[in-house]
Amino acid sequence: MLCSALLAPVMAQAKSPFEGRWNFNISTPGGNRASWLGITEKQGALEVMYQPTGGNVFQLKDVKVEGGKLVLGINAASGNRQATVWELEAKGGQLVGAMKRGESVTPLTGVRAPELKRKEPKAWNAPEPIFNGKDLTGWEPVGDPSRSFWTVKDGMLVNEKLGANLKSTGKWEDFKLHFEVSLPEHTNSGMYLRGRYELQLECCESKAPAERKNGSIYGRIAPVNPPAQTAGQWDVYDVTLVGRTLTVVHNGVKTIDRQELEGITGGALDANEGEPGPFYIQGDHAGGVKFRNITISTPKK
Repeated sequence: MLCSALLAPVMAQAKSPFEGRWNFNISTPGGNRASWLGITEKQGALEVMYQPTGGNVFQLKDVKVEGGKLVLGINAASGNRQATVWELEAKGGQLVGAMKRGESVTPLTGVRAPELKRKEPKAWNAPEPIFNGKDLTGWEPVGDPSRSFWTVKDGMLVNEKLGANLKSTGKWEDFKLHFEVSLPEHTNSGMYLRGRYELQLECCESKAPAERKNGSIYGRIAPVNPPAQTAGQWDVYDVTLVGRTLTVVHNGVKTIDRQELEGITGGALDANEGEPGPFYIQGDHAGGVKFRNITISTPKK
């Protein structure tokens, strides 16, 4: 006679309600800041990737589940710096809780990141300029206008010195973006796609990991066989973004080939991945960066 235990159905282990990709818009005195968590359950434990509001994504080591709450040690106390802890509960399909730093408590709400699975359009409209080469029509500074040093000279968009970032007034969903950029030596800038994913622009030698070097999606995707650089040269980028699928051609070389954008990068304007967004260019890292021939193609309906 078979043991009844052998006849009992095998029960699948319940999936952790914390697992998934989560987007956070965080209200701060300086305005909205965007963050992200990627949570995977592996052998009964949670692996948590964290994208801070600035910098690169990294794995959190201090991860606990206590009393039904996910407790994340973001930063340990150091010197005069107090520890930062996130405490989150899974409620109504969201992660709800707070960021705690000493006596400071900031509410947090994380929503599941959309899949954004879309087929590439069969045809695209002809490219249209989104920089007219004459003035800043269609563009505006991010934050304090008095800190903006963007101007137009000889048909080029120029950031004369370190200052405000610049964003397009228009917003787009899927697109083919073309632009040309000239970077002085020891320059760090970036072109943000939908205002959420930074295509890193820098010149010229860097000791950073490949996923943070020129032509990368900062902290996320490293370029493959990127072309050599010389300070002041004009680099040509052709970027196709459909849903989360990204292709980058740099000076005629396909350096990112249909790779998935797993989540936002540091400096994202917001975490609303399912919405159209602007382009924005970093101006707060260095001056002397020049752009020209910025055009966009949209899907043909």
